[in-house]
Amino acid sequence: MLKLRNICIKPVLQNLDLELSKGEFVVVIGANGAGKSTLLNIISGNITPTHGQIVLDDQDITTVSAANRSVAIAKVSQDPKVGTMTNMTIYENLAFAALRGKRRGLGFFSRRSYKKLFKSKLAMLHMGLENRLNELVANLSGGQRQALSLIMALLADSKVLLLDEITAALDPNTAENIMQIAAQIVRAEQRTTIMITHNMKHALEYDDRTILLANGKFSKQFDPQHRKQLTPSVLATEFC
Repeated sequence: MLKLRNICIKPVLQNLDLELSKGEFVVVIGANGAGKSTLLNIISGNITPTHGQIVLDDQDITTVSAANRSVAIAKVSQDPKVGTMTNMTIYENLAFAALRGKRRGLGFFSRRSYKKLFKSKLAMLHMGLENRLNELVANLSGGQRQALSLIMALLADSKVLLLDEITAALDPNTAENIMQIAAQIVRAEQRTTIMITHNMKHALEYDDRTILLANGKFSKQFDPQHRKQLTPSVLATEFC
């Protein structure tokens, strides 16, 4: 489904190979500066590798721009403010997300079918945001904005979802809630997902496979059988 072949960007990443199947949830862990965010930026198209190939559904997308790639690859950043537009309503934010990669027009904002869709998606969050469509995003808490960012990323029919430390800026209780929501939606919609995190509990609890990025390479992989023997503290020692 998604394949990285011999990806290099010196001096950060060296000869990375990775293959994900449809619906697989992979978590990449590693120390600060290991290149985790660089990896996601390469997949999303924000950074071009100096060598290697990115293949999505048998199509080489290595040189496809980030804008054109965004239809197939969605990303949620760690800062809730990055993924949303403060001075627009929840409805308007969702509208622009739904039209990612498509031709936008003002007529879109009055379509009842989209309003129904937005409400159904927001209801999955159990935050009551489906009843606040006309409210400015500026009025939302950090956790609510991050949850909205997640829904926005999932509105387009993307094939791959990238989660970049999505709970890093949140308090512990909100972080757990957002992570549970993300995992539930990803599983329900069978989205192929790559997440980077420093939360070892999340790395062990939600994914299908955990990969350690160290010294520019994927140095270890932990499948479900191996992870049964790990605890968050033990996993953290792998790169401390």
